[in-house]
Amino acid sequence: MSRWLSCGLLLSSVVALLLAPASASGPSDPSPAILQRFLAREDPALSQFRALRHLEARNDHFDKSAWMDVWTEGDASGFSYGIVSEDGSEYIRSHVFRASLETERRMWASGAPNRAGVTPANYTFADRGAQADGLASLAVKPRRKDVLLVDGSIFLNPDDGELVRMEGRLSKSPSFWTRRVEIVRWYRRIAGVRMPVALESVANVRIAGNSTFRVTYEYESINGQRVGAPEARASARRP
Repeated sequence: MSRWLSCGLLLSSVVALLLAPASASGPSDPSPAILQRFLAREDPALSQFRALRHLEARNDHFDKSAWMDVWTEGDASGFSYGIVSEDGSEYIRSHVFRASLETERRMWASGAPNRAGVTPANYTFADRGAQADGLASLAVKPRRKDVLLVDGSIFLNPDDGELVRMEGRLSKSPSFWTRRVEIVRWYRRIAGVRMPVALESVANVRIAGNSTFRVTYEYESINGQRVGAPEARASARRP
């Protein structure tokens, strides 16, 4: 099995985490007030976005790395992307980055991301109290083993229950070759919609050791409203 195939399998799982709705109303276990504020938030539906993503991946054991800047768009017609700049390992760019974007394109219309939402249907919750950075923390425990669910914690603004960060490990490894996958995902409300702004993951892959992946988002428009003017970097590749 290719040393990078496991990283590709990891990204196929992470794609759904990136697309997943953060929360939804519904019955839940007895829980603290901060959880109720989180679940009670009525977020506008995401009907359209255009964003520039910066992707990075590295494996220290094989001394391979790559990056890519990609315009991504999603609306009622589906998901599309266009690569504007890239550099580094061709294998990573082809078999990890492009493969994950193709996975996202297929998932956009499949409904799979709903399996990853931070909802009472997918998780149980437990109060972990205030953290040093002032955020309130809740433990999230998946109700089932699933490569789309995270066993870890969510971090909320204590005043309004706004989701700021989620971190933990995938509750099920994407493959035999991947021992453990740790992720951290950050959110920010833009044009009234809670959107992912960054994700980092570290996968411990048999033989290859730790493989790291990071994606950041700069949004140009959300639900038809212009919110920024991101610019892709120039490629460092030489002829």
